[in-house]
Amino acid sequence: MGCLIYKIATSAQWREAERTGRFAGAPVDLADGFIHLSTDAQVRETAARHFAGQSDLVLVEVDGDRLGTALRFEPSRGGQLFPHLYAPLPLSAVTRSWPLPVDAAGHHVFPSGIGA
Repeated sequence: MGCLIYKIATSAQWREAERTGRFAGAPVDLADGFIHLSTDAQVRETAARHFAGQSDLVLVEVDGDRLGTALRFEPSRGGQLFPHLYAPLPLSAVTRSWPLPVDAAGHHVFPSGIGA
């Protein structure tokens, strides 16, 4: 397995992706012209900033090496390089997915070892 990156989506968005075999993007992705992804080191902050308190989410693990030249690492938040996908995300590149619940304090509960 290669470069692992992550996408946070709503359960409804992810069910649609599973039905069609690809994830075309959330509304923010469609508006920006690329699918926003995060590295392991970035995914917890992404959840806190953009999905604060939201439940009914799915954390999707993607093998970035399967995405080819459509995947680009570009400067974003604080100058960090974030993975951006300039194509729909094929489910063939997805290695795993998990529910991403929130705890009683409203913080997302990540699978063990993710975003540690």
